[in-house]
Amino acid sequence: MARQLHQIDMNLFPVLEAIYSTRNLTRAAERLHITQPAVSNALARLRRALDDQLFVRTPSGMSPTPLTENIMPRVQQALSLLGSSVAEHHRFDPATAQKTLRVSMNDMAETLVLPHLLEHLQRAAPGISVESFYVPRDQLAKELAANSLDFALDVPLVSANQLSQQRLVADRYQCMLRPDHPLAGESSLTLEQYLALEHIHVSSRRRGPGLADIALNKLGRRRKIRLRVQHYRVAPLVVLKTDLALTVPVSLARQYPARCFELPFQIPQMDWHLLWHRHQDDDAAHQWLRQHLLSLFG
Repeated sequence: MARQLHQIDMNLFPVLEAIYSTRNLTRAAERLHITQPAVSNALARLRRALDDQLFVRTPSGMSPTPLTENIMPRVQQALSLLGSSVAEHHRFDPATAQKTLRVSMNDMAETLVLPHLLEHLQRAAPGISVESFYVPRDQLAKELAANSLDFALDVPLVSANQLSQQRLVADRYQCMLRPDHPLAGESSLTLEQYLALEHIHVSSRRRGPGLADIALNKLGRRRKIRLRVQHYRVAPLVVLKTDLALTVPVSLARQYPARCFELPFQIPQMDWHLLWHRHQDDDAAHQWLRQHLLSLFG
């Protein structure tokens, strides 16, 4: 029987349930919005697959056989679960939802997003938990397509046609110094003063320039890197204990008791984009989550 069930077209079971409920082929066809011959054809296929008559024609209608009576409770349960799953795709109640939200972001994005997000979910959707971890950019499309991720927070990805994306945050850079740094009393920072400082460079790569270095290279200038670290969260702590400078997005700099200056040269702003797979565009839960993520940052 298990082998027989494995070979059956699952689309035939709604027909079986309709005949069982109506006891009539014509009314089953009307209920399913198909023709009566289509219902008869589906029943014939099920009879061959299960090697049973399934229904016997009687004066009172189509009477189910013992096999049909035996399997129908589980068929109806399965169809009900399928129907509720489809309905849930189009309907979402955040107050009662039980879901794990999986997001790819680095440590700086976590600092920027998670406090606001968890504060909002605690009030509006207390049953939603969050898992945050970093997925390399070249793996994002694959992870999102496989539903291993719900969202990614990263720079814009121009080569991922199967992904949808929208800007979440645009952030400019500043130069951060400790509050009692020798230059802290200055009203502004000149390019020569900036270049005279020793700097912290944040990068997950072992070598290579950052945005500030690329911008300075265009001016024929170069800054002195004293410390290279992997994560933005540790760099400000070093700044507060040393004379080192950190070129950092404003949203992170304002979280520390530091002296911050506008940069004395042009550097592109940091754009964080919210990314998701297009097959999630119409999912009600996904729509609610991304709308609230976007609204949190205006």
